[in-house]
Amino acid sequence: MSRLAPPAFVGGLGSAAAVAAAAGLSTARKSLNRGRELRKIDRNQTENFDLIGADRSSVVTADDGVHLAVREVGPSDAPVTVVFVHGYCLRMQSWHFQRRALERRWGSTVRMVFYDQRGHGASGRPSGHSCTIDQLGADLAGVLRAVVPKGPIVLVGHSMGGMTVLAYARRDPETFLERVVGVGLVATAAKGLAEEGLGRNLENPATNLVRGLVRNVPGVTRIGRGLLRSAVAPILLEASFGTDQGARLDRFVAEMISDTSMVTMVDFLPSLELHDESDALPTVATKEALVVSPGADWVIPPSASQFLVDNLPKAELLSIPRAGHMVQLENPAEVSDAIDRLVVRSVQAMPDAGRRRRWWWTVG
Repeated sequence: MSRLAPPAFVGGLGSAAAVAAAAGLSTARKSLNRGRELRKIDRNQTENFDLIGADRSSVVTADDGVHLAVREVGPSDAPVTVVFVHGYCLRMQSWHFQRRALERRWGSTVRMVFYDQRGHGASGRPSGHSCTIDQLGADLAGVLRAVVPKGPIVLVGHSMGGMTVLAYARRDPETFLERVVGVGLVATAAKGLAEEGLGRNLENPATNLVRGLVRNVPGVTRIGRGLLRSAVAPILLEASFGTDQGARLDRFVAEMISDTSMVTMVDFLPSLELHDESDALPTVATKEALVVSPGADWVIPPSASQFLVDNLPKAELLSIPRAGHMVQLENPAEVSDAIDRLVVRSVQAMPDAGRRRRWWWTVG
C-alpha cells in the first residue's frame, strides 16, 4: 500500500498537527488494508535486527570525551574498509540489511565498521552545544583514527550520516584525499535542510519554544518527553517508507526513533536547519561516489540528491521512485548492490596497483 503524500506545510504547531493527522490517517488505512489481506506475509516477521550487536565491539572516545560505540565485521587486515554512518534518530542497526548481505558477498575482502553517533544508540549523551554536523565530522575522524588507522576507506552515510561524511571531508581535506577512495551518500543533502521537504518546518516559533523548554526545564524533559515523542515519532515513521513494509519493519524503525533522547532530538535541530557542507563537494568530487535518491522521501527531497550529482562528476545516481527516507531498509537489495558497485569502482580507481591485485586475488 502506498503511503500518503506529504501535506502542505504552514509551519509551527499547526504544521505538526497536520502531519500527525496525515500519519494517523495513513496508519488507519494501512491497518484496514492489512485486515483485508490476511494472506499477506510480513517477510521481516522473524528478522533479528540486532545482528550487528553480535559483532566485535569497541569504544572510541571523541575529542570532548563522549564515548562512541563501534562494531566491526570482517578481518582487521582486509584490503578495504567500508565505514557506515547512520542518520538522525537512528542507530547503527539501521544498516542491518547491508551488514547481512554484504558480509555474505564480500567475505574476508572487506571490513565493515558501524558506529552510533553521539546521543544515539549505545553512544554517550553529549552536551547541547556539541550537537552539530561539524562535531559529527570530528567524531568520524576520531573513529577512523582509532579503528581504521591505515588502508583505503569507503564512507557510506545515510541522511545526517551523509552530512557527517561531507563535514569530515570539509574539515580535513588532506586526510580525506589520502585515505578515502569512495563515498556513498544515501537520502542526504549538502545544504538547505530547512528550505525544502519536512525540514523547512524546523525553523518556527513552536520548535524554538520546545527547544528552550527541553534544555532548561528538567520537568518538561521528564513529563513531556512521552507526549512529544507520541507526536514526533509518527511523523518520522510516516516519512520512513514510501510503500507498506509490514508491521515488523515499522516497529523496528519506531523503536530506534523512540529510543533516541528527546534532548538529542531537539539539540541537533539547529545544525540540521543551518548546515551547509557545499565547500566539501570539490574535495569529494575527486572520488568515486554513489548518490541514492528515494523519490518518495519528503524529509530530504530528490532535488537535494540532484544537487549532489550535479557537483560530483564520478557519482552513480540510484533513483528509487517509490522509496521513502529509510530507503536502505525499504529497498535493501538495490542499495546493497549499489554499495557493492561503489566499492568495486573505488578499488579499480586506486593508484596502488599492488593493493588492487590483493583485492582481486582475495575476491577470486
